[in-house]
Amino acid sequence: MRFYYGEKNLHRVLDEMEFWKHQESEHTVVIREVASDLEPAFVCRLQQFELAFQQTKGLTVRYIETIIRSKGNIFPDMQQQMMELVRFAICQSQQFILLLNQILAESAAAQNNSAVSVVVNHIRRESEYFIGIAQTILSC
Repeated sequence: MRFYYGEKNLHRVLDEMEFWKHQESEHTVVIREVASDLEPAFVCRLQQFELAFQQTKGLTVRYIETIIRSKGNIFPDMQQQMMELVRFAICQSQQFILLLNQILAESAAAQNNSAVSVVVNHIRRESEYFIGIAQTILSC
């Protein structure tokens, strides 16, 4: 993590979001590579999440740059927008976890290949970790 935020928890969670949204985007690729026979509907949804994670990361980076340029002095309306992005990012990860659970439950590619199941479960735990970190930082 960067150290531009001091004790400011919103700044800390944005820093975490930048990292984890990058990870989640990469994870969509990993799943598609490991499960080469994954059903087309799941492939499509993973591709949609990949793009969505990249967009969320991009917006997060823009907010981080704003904080750095302003030396942490941000207007309340900008802070509110950042909080809304954090809530959105948490919800986005929760929706991704639902998709991962659906893949494990319904995909023959996951059910017939233990490596796919292990990878998807690992990725799910990482997204759960991000949610936990974000919620913990915000509650401090």
